[in-house]
Amino acid sequence: MRQYIIDELKRQEVDAIRSYLEEQCEPSGIDGLYWLRIPDDLLSGIQVDHKECAPFYFAAELGDSWLKLELLVRTRERLRCQCIQHATQPQRDFLLNFADTLVERLEIKA
Repeated sequence: MRQYIIDELKRQEVDAIRSYLEEQCEPSGIDGLYWLRIPDDLLSGIQVDHKECAPFYFAAELGDSWLKLELLVRTRERLRCQCIQHATQPQRDFLLNFADTLVERLEIKA
């Protein structure tokens, strides 16, 4: 799995990240797992065409001392489809910008 990981987080950093994710993302129904919606203008051609699979998300998983951001574009509607694919460069840039903003705003030192 391709993913971006921020690790060696302190308890107070994890708590701050949890609050941030609860504000910026959608809950998944699983503790520690959040959905970051991908803006429609960043979708690939097949994702635009697959309206029945939309919306599209990145998964963010928060553990005791780490945050994992998957570089796989997912949908909640299906587990397997051609539109579920690794992030394009613009989608990747969006996710990494999200991570950079999180680290900067929360003053994460890890």
